[in-house]
Amino acid sequence: MDKRQIAIIGGGPAGLMGADVLSRAGHAVTIYDSMPTVARKFLLAGKSGLNITHSEDYISFTERFGAASERLSPALDAFRPGDIRAWAEELGTETFIGSSGRVFPRAMKASPLLRAWLRRLDAQGVKFLTRHRWTGFDDRGYVFETPEGPKTVQSDAALLALGGASWPRLGSDGNWMQWLEQKGVATAEFRPANCGFDVAWSDVFRERFAGAPLKSVTATSDAGTIPGEFVISRNGIEGSLVYAHAAALRDRLEKHGSAALTLDLTPGRTENRLSKDLARQSGKASLSNRLRKGADIDGVKAGLLREIAGPTDLADPDNLAHIIKALPLPVLRPRPIAEAISSAGGVEFEGVDDHYMLKALPGVFVAGEMLDWEAPTGGYLLTACFATGHAAAHGMDAWLKR
Repeated sequence: MDKRQIAIIGGGPAGLMGADVLSRAGHAVTIYDSMPTVARKFLLAGKSGLNITHSEDYISFTERFGAASERLSPALDAFRPGDIRAWAEELGTETFIGSSGRVFPRAMKASPLLRAWLRRLDAQGVKFLTRHRWTGFDDRGYVFETPEGPKTVQSDAALLALGGASWPRLGSDGNWMQWLEQKGVATAEFRPANCGFDVAWSDVFRERFAGAPLKSVTATSDAGTIPGEFVISRNGIEGSLVYAHAAALRDRLEKHGSAALTLDLTPGRTENRLSKDLARQSGKASLSNRLRKGADIDGVKAGLLREIAGPTDLADPDNLAHIIKALPLPVLRPRPIAEAISSAGGVEFEGVDDHYMLKALPGVFVAGEMLDWEAPTGGYLLTACFATGHAAAHGMDAWLKR
């Protein structure tokens, strides 16, 4: 019996996982990717430590995907964080759990894991055609722009795993959305996720503190109160704590036109304690000395207080204590989607069946960030890409066998 011909368009984690499952099931799989090499975003994400999943309890883990949690649950159930660790182990990559609960390869890099994975795919007969940029459909199949000119590919089924719209220089530019919309596929507009935000810094603050980390703080938004740190940038703020609040800040900006991140600059002290300690300082002392001696605040934290608080707040111990514990940092807008770690939007779940096949295009499946879901950093993004690629491949295998 001839093998079924499978086209996988997109060579990121979701596409590679789909190729792994389908080639082991006995299908003839070809991966098409627009870049000279596959998995470029995966490699860049793992340059300083590849966070492949998270070790927190599974119920809490699944809740990290917000509105998409219920729809993603079957895929996540079938390929859980423990399964990802076992999969990496099969490829010769030992993993460990960091102090934050995040899971990393022992080597801390993506390249050894990717090399081992590509060797396995090659041994399973998977073909790779790079510099093949998908440009839509024609009557005969899928059209690609290649170094040799336009080429049309026919297949028994296809898995689209082209990513979202973040980091377009690495291949995921979101251009595919127009071709699916022309076929009647329901989509949601792309929006930045896990991104920084613009802030209206004064020139003085920007020049002095751009690049400075703000450590040991908590930040509150509609996402809740979360401890951590972030960085002051020339344009605004960025870093892990900002990313944790990014969806909530973005959504509030879209709905209300304004949003602020509320900072506690001294999480270890109560407001009452701060007020008393600040009141003990001499009224003749400079603000810098009062903050340093009364609140153990200096550097960028002191600069931030001067930037945002008014003279009345800075002069009065009670007001100053309150503003230290609840400093509102207004944000103007998210940074451009090209700078975002990930994106929200894409193919709406209403447009796919329970096996990730497009309802408008039988035989065409989608996975990864092409779908309209988002999650915080911390291994959640990669886990869902792996899991949806795994689920879509099993769905395709079942569909082909029917």
